[in-house]
Amino acid sequence: MEDPSGSGGWRFAQCFGDKGEVEDITEADIISTVEFDSTGNYLATGDKGGRVVLFERNESKKGCEYKFYTEFQSHEPEFDYLKSLEIEEKINKIRWCRRQNSAHFLLSTNDKTIKLWKVFEKSLRVVSESNHYDGQRPLPPPSAPGHLRLPRMSQQDNIIAAVPRKVYANAHAYHIHSISVNSDQETYISADDLRINLWNLNISDQSFNIVDIKPVNMEELTEVITATEFHPTHCNLFMYSSSKSNIKLADMRDSALCDNHAKCFEEEEDPSTRSFFSEIISSISDVKFSHDGRYILSRDYLSLKIWDVNMESRPVKTIPIHDHLRGKLCDLYENDCIFDKFECVWGGDDKYVNLTRSARRLRDVILQMSEIKKLIATGFRHVLTGSYHNYFRIYDTDTLNDVVLQADKSAFKAKKIGGPLPGKPGMKNGQRGGGLRDAMQLDTLDFNKKILHASWHPRENTIAIAATNNLFLYSAA
Repeated sequence: MEDPSGSGGWRFAQCFGDKGEVEDITEADIISTVEFDSTGNYLATGDKGGRVVLFERNESKKGCEYKFYTEFQSHEPEFDYLKSLEIEEKINKIRWCRRQNSAHFLLSTNDKTIKLWKVFEKSLRVVSESNHYDGQRPLPPPSAPGHLRLPRMSQQDNIIAAVPRKVYANAHAYHIHSISVNSDQETYISADDLRINLWNLNISDQSFNIVDIKPVNMEELTEVITATEFHPTHCNLFMYSSSKSNIKLADMRDSALCDNHAKCFEEEEDPSTRSFFSEIISSISDVKFSHDGRYILSRDYLSLKIWDVNMESRPVKTIPIHDHLRGKLCDLYENDCIFDKFECVWGGDDKYVNLTRSARRLRDVILQMSEIKKLIATGFRHVLTGSYHNYFRIYDTDTLNDVVLQADKSAFKAKKIGGPLPGKPGMKNGQRGGGLRDAMQLDTLDFNKKILHASWHPRENTIAIAATNNLFLYSAA
């Protein structure tokens, strides 16, 4: 049945942040990262002011709704006196560690320092009885030794406390842009423009350099690392992308320094389309493994690509995102928007179709046939990425349906989900996909409003979208 609204069933659910029409947005309030935990019951955001805000699922509400859990200052502005360099407090990435007990553990990083935070419930105890007070009631001083009594403590309240358990500092000469926790939950990697380091979560004063692409002469530098991620199930495998439009898969069993990659995923460039902007727009800004590790999702400035880890020569699917901006590349270069780094996300439903053992054997045989491979690749359903004017796009790789939504303030002005949008009679909240797809092509796009950061609930069709200083939540049936 065709969806007349073009919304794909997606509807606005919640919004956190300043809901008013504010012209001057405080820089420190701009959200710089967003991440669900592995259960989807908790959601974390980091902002340019160095704060981390956590939300927890509101079990008392029907559907997937969240409420404020706690907030803490993760990083402070610093100054590197040796290099005369200011270090911003902006949170570049947050990664949850898998929960082992009642406490939560998560990693947060700014440009130079990574911190492991423990977030837990703590009971506040106060003195309820003493020699001078019985609760709030004052008592006369004791007149004899027999009147002395021991102070009594009672529980007053529960608070959510956040304490830094480890601080991993002084290991990166350049700005940290990626962190990824290993599937063994004991190690993690951090990456800057030229190096990737391997850490043990329990050891903060020592790390191992596993990738180093820094040339002896910096004038010979031709590429930088742009993103990195561990394989979701194999603790020895990780990948990293570069500004030269390639993705390298490395195996830590091969050697201590993984400069010699195991695989390199790269599509040959068409010489006829080469231009001054080719290297910039082909630089990969984000890479993600699918949940089973079989596929890789990558994002460059103009497109999304899905790669099969068994086929390095070309992606199994290329999804155009910004084709309508090809004619504006010169303007985008002038205003620096061409350097924007958009993230990409697999849907929570990217599980492969359940197959019997014999069917899996047959599948592996026919995977050698590229056309069949492309069809099977569409078993991964949804992918998400952002665009300008607060538009974001959800692609169903099964049906090739493209849902365009906008994280704008008219969404929460509707009193309830599905309520009419103000000033737009007959149009319901979240049901504007077809019209928005056309609006994306117009010259009236606001390039200052952009969806760079998003996260998808690991088990449900709920997405969290960071739009400037607001956090939007959308859900689908």
